[in-house]
Amino acid sequence: MAQTYEEMDAIAMLKADHRKVEEIFEQFEKATSKAKKQELAEQACLELKVHTVIEEEIFYPACRGQIEEDLLNEAYVEHDSAKQLINEIEAGGPEEDFYDAKVKVLSEMIEHHVEEEEKRSEGIFSKARSAGLDMDKLAEDMRARKRTAMEEFQAGKPAETRTMAGDDVESAMTDEPLNEGAPR
Repeated sequence: MAQTYEEMDAIAMLKADHRKVEEIFEQFEKATSKAKKQELAEQACLELKVHTVIEEEIFYPACRGQIEEDLLNEAYVEHDSAKQLINEIEAGGPEEDFYDAKVKVLSEMIEHHVEEEEKRSEGIFSKARSAGLDMDKLAEDMRARKRTAMEEFQAGKPAETRTMAGDDVESAMTDEPLNEGAPR
């Protein structure tokens, strides 16, 4: 019997999020009406914003110092590239010239990012598990943050980058989880 989201450890939760977003992108590709495409794109963007928050505020900081720094730095930059596209998609609509193309490119970016995280022996998840991180405690913290992040993003908060010019890049370099509600 499949585990519920509440029973999953941190990596299982993150993988479940990945599968959910992949399904949304598949539905987007099959959708024909502009309204359905916009609904699916907005759903994917919301899920991705929440997912990046729990990875960046809880999972990645727990991995810092336990796995290769380069892997984590690349993950943050990949997130930020996706967030820029997410904000453009959310600000636009299916009537715009490049809307479908932006959603397609976002889908491809996420597909690459997921592959990097889920690689069997070299991926972030595999290395995090090998490092002996407490996946149950991380999952508990991630579930709690996911609830608050969902509320924030449903209220219209945009995705915030952490590694681009002008950002507080130190927040992406810390090995301490961010305090909820702390400035970024």
